[in-house]
Amino acid sequence: MDLSGTSAADANDTRPEVIKAAARQLLVKSGAGGLSLEAVAGDGGLRVADVEAVFPHRDDLLTALVIDAYNESGAAMEQADQIARDAHASAGARLLAVARALRQWSFDNPGQFTLIYGSPVPGYHAPQDTVPPASRTPAVLAGIVRSALEAGELAPPRRAVPGPPLLLPEAVELFGGVPEAPFSDIIERGIVLWSNLIGLLVFQVFSRTHDSVRDESAFFDFAIAVAAESIGLDVPSGENTD
Repeated sequence: MDLSGTSAADANDTRPEVIKAAARQLLVKSGAGGLSLEAVAGDGGLRVADVEAVFPHRDDLLTALVIDAYNESGAAMEQADQIARDAHASAGARLLAVARALRQWSFDNPGQFTLIYGSPVPGYHAPQDTVPPASRTPAVLAGIVRSALEAGELAPPRRAVPGPPLLLPEAVELFGGVPEAPFSDIIERGIVLWSNLIGLLVFQVFSRTHDSVRDESAFFDFAIAVAAESIGLDVPSGENTD
């Protein structure tokens, strides 16, 4: 790491980003399982002692990478949603816009996508610090569904969730409370939509559909529209959200 022309304070300010940049490159090459402070130092041309001074343990570095990945992907969705809202787009168009934004981020950053949505890293347990960043994606989706509900853009479901509510209090709080019937299970349906989105991205980023789908981008839009039907939201075919 070349620190020439910088003060010690400047070096300390920039070193975390330099280390994380090297770690993100290593994620692409070796995956999270191959991430170690020694490997990051060697791959980035850094001294192990310099890496350890900022991230004493591998898990400290992993946590920083996880938080960055959630924040960056969440910010991409939030920006796309704001653009769609400024254009007075329908809730369905907003949903497609944010889904496309997350898809683009995922393809642009496959190592980071795999870190947060791939297989768990052996021996790593994400701390509480990762929860708020991880909540940004479902928060964007919840905001769109809430807007659709308030604007009367949702069709009533044909089947209600049986039995008692299936939700934790945190999920209800994120949405802003349980709506009245016939939309009292909309939060559960929103979680299904969220899981469908992530599962679809896993299939596309890891090339699980390349041998069966002719146009991956068009199929993605179609799949989002189908998933949106489960919450009674219409995503117009061929909707232009750019």
